[in-house]
Amino acid sequence: MIAIKAARKFIESHPTDPDAAILADLVLALENESVFSLGTLYRLRPDQFELAMSILNDWRIDRYYIGKAKLFDISWQHRELRKPDAPPEGQ
Repeated sequence: MIAIKAARKFIESHPTDPDAAILADLVLALENESVFSLGTLYRLRPDQFELAMSILNDWRIDRYYIGKAKLFDISWQHRELRKPDAPPEGQ
């Protein structure tokens, strides 16, 4: 469960780091049970790779852990921040 909290803190404190984007995408794929390329994990720096492995382990052990909701929320926010600005309505 420590990994989930560590990932949330990393994503929050490093929003422009490419590793934060990969971790956020991993979390969203786990939550939505969607496709995630495992090869992407090899782009992570060693510490974040180990964090990703710990997230996978924690997710598997306790899929309903309350801290996961906070991590999912910050991961979603991170993805939204990376989207290009949408044109104003009516244009």
